[in-house]
Amino acid sequence: MYSYIANWQIPRAQWAEMEKGGVAGKTILDKALADGTIVGYGKDESLVHQPDGETHDNWWSAMSMAGLIKVLDQFYASSNSASPALESATKHWDSILVSRYYNWHSGPWDRGYVSVSSYKLKADAPDDAIDTLSKQLIVPLLEKMLADGAIREYEIDTEAIHTEAPGTFWVVYVATTPEGLDTVHAAIVDSLKAHPLFGPVFDSMIDYSAHRDALVEGSGVYK
Repeated sequence: MYSYIANWQIPRAQWAEMEKGGVAGKTILDKALADGTIVGYGKDESLVHQPDGETHDNWWSAMSMAGLIKVLDQFYASSNSASPALESATKHWDSILVSRYYNWHSGPWDRGYVSVSSYKLKADAPDDAIDTLSKQLIVPLLEKMLADGAIREYEIDTEAIHTEAPGTFWVVYVATTPEGLDTVHAAIVDSLKAHPLFGPVFDSMIDYSAHRDALVEGSGVYK
């Protein structure tokens, strides 16, 4: 699964306009979702702000790079897709990510809480480190959280277009309630207690000096 993420730093006075969203952009995304070009889309607002970080983002996901680019081309071709809030942005940057481990419940959500944790592999980590960590540690836990209803979606991302140095991956999940965040955290603690080797395995591959977390609130839909 490929995801295009547009990150924006928006002046505080324009946040209310960002919340309203662009009608033209939603029309493009709804059509692409209906015809299968994309499998999901959404928008988010940061809850933990950083001086030079994004305040908002827009994203869509597809099962091919072509699906992402077709939608992007439609945005560029639409003269009405950019809102006054986007035009006020003081910073803007994009990312294209690829996920080989992901799952979701179909349908929309509103005011969901999206946890994003970035990790960087150590220089001597094995070539299959992300696969090993995903299959053995991360995916089983998040699949259980998905089945239990604590989260709506999860994915483990790497960059498809490397705008940063290789070796970074992101663990993302969407909780539809604040309690869902606590449920996942408790499950992680319980898993580490039940499997005492999990912690050392993870630690042996991860450079924690580059670890960062983000928490955003937003709405979205998956097909």
